[in-house]
Amino acid sequence: MTLRVTPCSDAASWNETVNRFRGHPQQLWGWGKTKADHGWSVDRVLVSDDSGTVIGCAQVLLRSLPFPFRALAYIPRGPQGEPGRELNVLDAVADYVKSAHSAVALSIEPDWDADGKLVAGLPGLGFRSSDNTILIGRTLILDLQRSLEDLSGDMSKKHRQYIRKSGREDLVYRRVTRPEIAKCLAVYKLTAQRANFGIHEDSYYLDIFDNLGEDSPVYAAFKGEDVVAFLWLSTSDYTSFELYGGMTEEGERLRANYALKWHAISDMKERGITRYDFNGLLNDGVSKFKMGWAKHEDQLAGTWDKPLSPLYPVFSTALPLAKTGMRKARGVLAAVKGRLGR
Repeated sequence: MTLRVTPCSDAASWNETVNRFRGHPQQLWGWGKTKADHGWSVDRVLVSDDSGTVIGCAQVLLRSLPFPFRALAYIPRGPQGEPGRELNVLDAVADYVKSAHSAVALSIEPDWDADGKLVAGLPGLGFRSSDNTILIGRTLILDLQRSLEDLSGDMSKKHRQYIRKSGREDLVYRRVTRPEIAKCLAVYKLTAQRANFGIHEDSYYLDIFDNLGEDSPVYAAFKGEDVVAFLWLSTSDYTSFELYGGMTEEGERLRANYALKWHAISDMKERGITRYDFNGLLNDGVSKFKMGWAKHEDQLAGTWDKPLSPLYPVFSTALPLAKTGMRKARGVLAAVKGRLGR
């Protein structure tokens, strides 16, 4: 059977298709639009069978590279497709990307279980596992089809205690309006300075909020008019995905992040979303906090590349060196900003 790959230019139709195949929020139109406004380009494609029925789709992000590599194609947490035909969809998209964009490689980080049949089928399509990761495969995903009582029962005892404690504090937990985003970003900048990680300019986060709309809820803990902790999500009809978060020293003292996250999880469950993804686990303090919310971990597919050019071996060697240089540069910039802010 020959599959046809065609670009999609209608936002509403695209989002409906992503949600119909239970796709990830990073496959929604608004996420691609934000990336396109900040250094990437985007190609959203539908995959149809001989009858003209759409069986899958993929939002492909494209990043220009120095000569002679031309471009990298990247599919974050996709593609998505009709159950049992996801690999057919991916194979068709890879062929399309090679002919349409002359990319050095197609890099994917699908929302698939690492030990499932789909990942087992990737080598047969010419994909190879890669360490050049953007989205961490090791994560924690809550099943929101379970009751709140069951979810609470799987937490650590300390987490339950701190949820109760912070819930008794003189704090208000609610959704954030657009004018209040500035308060959250101020907290985020303080958090980044303390933890020494780089962040985007304010316009990037405002574009996420505007472009995703209801699919990017932001929650905050307020003490009076002040934000002491915030949590920023992106959501499709099926999955909620943590994007950003932070808190002030006062928020940390009050354990505001515990009741805040429980508020967000409860709200996502009430909305009808069935998966809550904590977006990655590392060996750090933040991940230790995340791991207290359940008794399990999840391992997604990780990063897989399909070489589309004879230059791929050179590219795959050069990319980690370039990323290391970028991380060092961001660290220096964060330190400079911290000194200027004092």
